[in-house]
Amino acid sequence: MKTMTVSDVFKTVRNTLEKAGCDSPAFDACCLLEDLAYLPRGRRLESDETILTAETVQKVLKAASRRANGEPLQYILGEWEFLTLTLSVGKGVLIPRPDTELLCEVAAEQLKNLLHPTVLDLCAGSGCVGLGLCSLLPVASVTEVELSEDAAVYLRQNLKRYPAFDAQLVTDDVLSPSKTYLPVDAILSNPPYIPTADIGGLMREVQHEPKMALDGDADGLRFYRAITNNWLPYLKQGGLLAVEIGIGQAADVKALFETAGLHHIAVYRDLGGVERVVTGRK
Repeated sequence: MKTMTVSDVFKTVRNTLEKAGCDSPAFDACCLLEDLAYLPRGRRLESDETILTAETVQKVLKAASRRANGEPLQYILGEWEFLTLTLSVGKGVLIPRPDTELLCEVAAEQLKNLLHPTVLDLCAGSGCVGLGLCSLLPVASVTEVELSEDAAVYLRQNLKRYPAFDAQLVTDDVLSPSKTYLPVDAILSNPPYIPTADIGGLMREVQHEPKMALDGDADGLRFYRAITNNWLPYLKQGGLLAVEIGIGQAADVKALFETAGLHHIAVYRDLGGVERVVTGRK
């Protein structure tokens, strides 16, 4: 491997990712170069004649090969932004997505008048929902409930990244909880909600994410049933239940909330106009 300019590496990586069918080859090429070559953000890489060492070139091209083979950009970088946070991610944990920010924003708005709201974040994964809420509402106290040890590795890293937040991990199964919990002011969750039959047709990047974090059983509703059946006893009277949902699931999740006796049920749309969050009060 030889030295190359930033411009030449950027163009090489972009072209490699274009040929591989990546959705955003220029953006991905920028991210890989900025992260792995330690370049300042916002530079015009396509015209940057800075010379990179052969070692750096090799590192960037190796990462580009991984991306061209479908590995998520977030896993390659090892971290990703969510709201104002930077969260550790990698193989074994669901990648935080902008759609999920709406869940945090809705919850923060509905809990803002409480002095010290207590919250359960079910199927916590990287901790993005609970930590995202804390970033918007620092007085919140969050218990992050996660079963997967693979995901918990990253969750622990993220808790350490933000020690000022009152958040802690509890290992438990949302489908069959083995622990008891004090009543809380809110239960939040971005659970697995993809119908099993649809998982094989997801984008190749998503195929790298843990099936455990995606598979919502035959109809995609298994975890919503478990939450309304098993977790409402841990919600205070008047408390908030708020969940992220998949496309086309609003009516079914609203029906589950109604059957569970929740009231003031509402649906919120994301920036793309998709019904993305359902809330209800006990």
